[in-house]
Amino acid sequence: MKEFLFIFRGGMPMDSPEVIQSHMLEWRDWMDGLAKQGKLLGGQPLETGGKTVTGSSKVVTDGPFIESKEMVGGYLLIKAADINEATELSKGCPILPTGGIVEVRPIQEMQM
Repeated sequence: MKEFLFIFRGGMPMDSPEVIQSHMLEWRDWMDGLAKQGKLLGGQPLETGGKTVTGSSKVVTDGPFIESKEMVGGYLLIKAADINEATELSKGCPILPTGGIVEVRPIQEMQM
């Protein structure tokens, strides 16, 4: 089994509290399913604020900002046999029907 990172971008409904609560329950159900399959290793949502450090001069700016469609909202670390299985697992993500993106990235094993 290999490890993969799901990076979630955009797609959070900004409707009523009831819609948001329903969406969060969909996330819980999907993640519970991954855990029951022994695929979920961990993950967390990210807060909206932060800082960005850029370049050799290390310029610090505020951001990222939630208005961006490319805003990373969170991540999951999973295990799967290969990139194809990881991609299939990502298709159950509740962010997709709301216009979000799941980036599936293999974790490179470090040779020490």
